[in-house]
Amino acid sequence: MINIDFLTLKAFLIENIDFLIGSRLQKIQQPTRRDFVFSFRNSGDVRKLYININPQLYHLAFMSKENEEKRSIVIPKKPPMFCMLLRKYLENAKVTDALVVENERILELHFEVYDELSEKHILCLAVELMGKHSNVILYDKDTSVIIGCAHNVGSEKSRYRELQGGYKYIYPPQNKLKLSNELEEQFKGLDESKITEYLNKTEFTPAIKDDRYTLFCELLENSERQNSVNDMLDNYYASFQEKINLKNEKSMLSDLTNQRLKRTENAINKISQLLKKRDNTDKYKLYGELLTANLYQKCDYQKSIDVFDYINNQNITIELDETKSLKENAQRYYKLYTKSKTTKEKSQEMLDNLNIEKEYCENILYSIQCANKLKELDDIKTELGVNTEKVKKSEKPVVEKIKISDFDVYIGKNNKQNDYIVSKLAKDEDYWFHTRLCAGSHILLKTNGIEPDENTLFECCKLARKYSSASLPSKVGVIYTKAKNLRKPPASPLGYVTYKNEKEVLV
Repeated sequence: MINIDFLTLKAFLIENIDFLIGSRLQKIQQPTRRDFVFSFRNSGDVRKLYININPQLYHLAFMSKENEEKRSIVIPKKPPMFCMLLRKYLENAKVTDALVVENERILELHFEVYDELSEKHILCLAVELMGKHSNVILYDKDTSVIIGCAHNVGSEKSRYRELQGGYKYIYPPQNKLKLSNELEEQFKGLDESKITEYLNKTEFTPAIKDDRYTLFCELLENSERQNSVNDMLDNYYASFQEKINLKNEKSMLSDLTNQRLKRTENAINKISQLLKKRDNTDKYKLYGELLTANLYQKCDYQKSIDVFDYINNQNITIELDETKSLKENAQRYYKLYTKSKTTKEKSQEMLDNLNIEKEYCENILYSIQCANKLKELDDIKTELGVNTEKVKKSEKPVVEKIKISDFDVYIGKNNKQNDYIVSKLAKDEDYWFHTRLCAGSHILLKTNGIEPDENTLFECCKLARKYSSASLPSKVGVIYTKAKNLRKPPASPLGYVTYKNEKEVLV
């Protein structure tokens, strides 16, 4: 990724100055402490200026709706203090001038405002796009006194330039003019006169190629032309923000799910070990039966009794409660057997539920891994209870559909889509596919009354293999059955089904 430079910022202003001057700032929003959304209106045209002062992504652009979604902007219910300050001074204010400070990555917007005595003042909003020093500063143009900053800079951070309310606003120290690393790379191989010609141009042919952009498409071979400088900045940085947001969201959801999975696995191990150590069900039943069979010996009120174990064909000694008769001891062992049997059944039921939970967590991890869009992660966040926003119940998940031998085949990429495939899309004679013993997508082959041939079924098996968490070099069992053989148990997790009459294919 390359960073915005003075020339690109200047080109942005040249392109948008006619809209900015005379416009009114209608709405001020601050999603996080490092980004802002300003809604400007001029002659019926409304545009959202997005400003990001993150040290890794600092830039500005008028956002398109598509790129607003890519940036995953969420407006907080309670605005930050600096946002409230900007609203107090600038909301509905008119832009009288806009400029880029010479040789600096600073955009200044001048606003005409009136105080309580109806006296006119000019306030300046300085947007500084300078790496780790990026900031948004509001100050009085006449007195240069700072009203507020997105983040204050004290003497411990900068001895030359302190930034906070009440201090004088001064520009950063002037450095000897030199091209930025990005422009040096773009102008590589050109002589000074040619470089000067490019620097003085007021018409641009913006373009993007992979992780680079340029104001002059001829300087970047095989690049994709953009409609405007603004579109170039908006598209370029929004794509990086989407990748970063996607990576961060994946990491956060994976951590949450792994914690849940670890707790489940620990519970499974603990219950399994307890069952092995304390499973005396068969022993108690055997002792009760043997004591009942030996009541004739009349060995009451003894510490033990020697009997012949006819099941295992050996003599054994059974410990007794010497305060009880032999019959009462037999009843005691039957009670212990009943209690142990109940405990074992309950423990086994807990194990079954925990194994369902484990499979569910593994499916979520797989869904997180293969998600390519933030919208897909939003479904998972809602499923995990992380997304606090209300989700419309009527909103149907968008399930990927492909063609195999003229049949429609649906691929579920998360539990919400998997559940929708099974509960809404699948009909009795359709075929359902899934990998055995590993997380993966639910694959549905819509038959529409036509029985598919073996080749089509095998292609669907390969598709289930492809969209699974199984490692590529290994052979994997893929099961398939008709949709009428699927069942969703009551209170089971989203996307979980049981099946019968299945067939298995090694892929």
